[in-house]
Amino acid sequence: MTTVAVIGATTWGNTVGSLLARKHIDVRIWARTEARVKQFTMLQEKALKDNPDIGRPNFTGNIKAAVSGADVVIFAVPAQTVRHTIWLIKDDITPEMVIVSLAKGLESHDGKRMTEVILEEVSTTRQEMVCVLSGPNLSQEINRELPATSILAASDNSIAVKTQKLFNAPNFAVFISDDVVGVEVCGALKNVIALGAGMVDGLGLGNNAKATLITFGWDEAVKLGVEMGASLSTFYGLAGLGDLITTSAGSLSRNHYVGREVATGRTLAEVKAAMANIAEGPDTAVAVHRLNHKLKIELPIIELIYRILYQSFPPVELANRMSRGFRK
Repeated sequence: MTTVAVIGATTWGNTVGSLLARKHIDVRIWARTEARVKQFTMLQEKALKDNPDIGRPNFTGNIKAAVSGADVVIFAVPAQTVRHTIWLIKDDITPEMVIVSLAKGLESHDGKRMTEVILEEVSTTRQEMVCVLSGPNLSQEINRELPATSILAASDNSIAVKTQKLFNAPNFAVFISDDVVGVEVCGALKNVIALGAGMVDGLGLGNNAKATLITFGWDEAVKLGVEMGASLSTFYGLAGLGDLITTSAGSLSRNHYVGREVATGRTLAEVKAAMANIAEGPDTAVAVHRLNHKLKIELPIIELIYRILYQSFPPVELANRMSRGFRK
């Protein structure tokens, strides 16, 4: 039997863990405190009474115990904590373990992708053993077993196929790609555009304006991604356009929520402090801003979103600049 360690009892980590457990896979989910272990275990017991078929991952507060003997290690912590979390277990990861990254973000201080971080920190891991799972995946819908799809990206096709089979489920279809860079960049940048879409909704500018921002904003994301080494076609597949639609739509998207709240007058710090979960978009906006000092690409929408979040630009500037094609 395959043994899977999910590092991070986040909303998405728990969803993936339950998805795999429903397939009778041995799943261990690491939570960072014993209090959270007890909380999630109690919630799981309650859910099992209502639906015995939902699957039963095992929660633990011992990260080394979670990884020990695992065939697959899934990193489900937020992007800004991936490097620190890896430090806790990098000596416990063996060359035979497949590593899967779920985080949709870039390191804010240097713009590095999560697979880059993993390969930098885990000397025993080869590039072909590191995968990325991404796509239009809202946890709330997957928990209800509504149909969803995702992309599994890996540089080695045999590893991709093997890991694809692990995740494939009746209502969760997984496709494979060899464009690791593209899948990671799409997952990160769509969060920034979703922030802008939320701002447009918060300002009450309407769907026409939102469609304009998303279209022009995604064109900027494509330019940046291709410059970073991504394949153009990835941006118009599930990892790109598919995830962008889901995240920019509204009600279930954290990043859309953050953008909407900021546009109504709350500060970013206030919005983040009131949230139970982390939205990756604001940190990715910082990463892109810093990356673009080196790359020098015209990114007027992404830069404006950054300035609204961090430099006190009024959100109404989105409307003002839209009429000028987002030129200054």
